[in-house]
Amino acid sequence: MPKQRLDRRLEACLEVPASPGRVWAVLSDLRRTGEWSPECSRVIPLGGVRQGGWILGINRRHRVRWATLSRIASVEPEREIAWKVLTNRSVWTYRLEPAGEATRIVETRQTPRGIGAFARLFTRVLLGGQRAHDDELEAGMQRGLERIRDLVLA
Repeated sequence: MPKQRLDRRLEACLEVPASPGRVWAVLSDLRRTGEWSPECSRVIPLGGVRQGGWILGINRRHRVRWATLSRIASVEPEREIAWKVLTNRSVWTYRLEPAGEATRIVETRQTPRGIGAFARLFTRVLLGGQRAHDDELEAGMQRGLERIRDLVLA
């Protein structure tokens, strides 16, 4: 069996039968992240949702709770929002793509600079290891997109 990279790209996508504007209205309100994310229970924008802005994430997995500090890397209304998590060097991106009468949401988690030593240790000791946690994150990303779809269509 080939060895799996510990810093693999995670991706999920889903089409929502709504305009990019309707999807963006839900997705860009980062304070609502806890409504769709299986792991991030709360996001607190520090100074507004804008490029260069800061966000505090409160995460949970079973009994383990932790906070992350992120910097917003890009905000393109109705197209993309991305942030870099400073504690583990990951980059999370939501991209909206027109798909006829629908909007395709593509969510990715990338680690272009690898995963930091502290994050690797934290994940190994408290979250079951990087591979298992990445598998769980990727499945959770898909469920999260389904929840976003439901919120948009509600």
